[in-house]
Amino acid sequence: MAVAFQVTIDCADPGALAPFWADALGYEIPDPPGDFPTWPDFLRAQGVPEDQTNAASAIEDLDGGGLRVYFQQVPEAKAAKNRVHLDLRFVAPDLEGAERMTALEAKAERLVGAGASRLEGVEPDQLNTGWIVMADPEGNEFCLS
Repeated sequence: MAVAFQVTIDCADPGALAPFWADALGYEIPDPPGDFPTWPDFLRAQGVPEDQTNAASAIEDLDGGGLRVYFQQVPEAKAAKNRVHLDLRFVAPDLEGAERMTALEAKAERLVGAGASRLEGVEPDQLNTGWIVMADPEGNEFCLS
């Protein structure tokens, strides 16, 4: 039997990074439990100190098909290239060559407008279909493919 899992991203500001990734993935930040209007309201009611209300956040595919992504606050800054990264597959697999890269560049431009950085593009060749390396607002690398 397969094991259920979530992806966890270490970051400085979960409250700011979660909305970026929700937009990038078409996910949403789930509503807080009960009748609480906001997560900070819920956390305060649970006795979480004010300085810890941004210690974590999460986003989910509310249709239930995608993995949950959890953001946890860590004290240290990102220091090196990610050992694991997300590949966002925005482009239909039958799109090839320059047309594929044009579609990826359009997605990259939209994500740059949301706070990402474009790091490099890898043009298609005999061995690969091409992709764009990006970084989220905190510098975590991901690819558009």
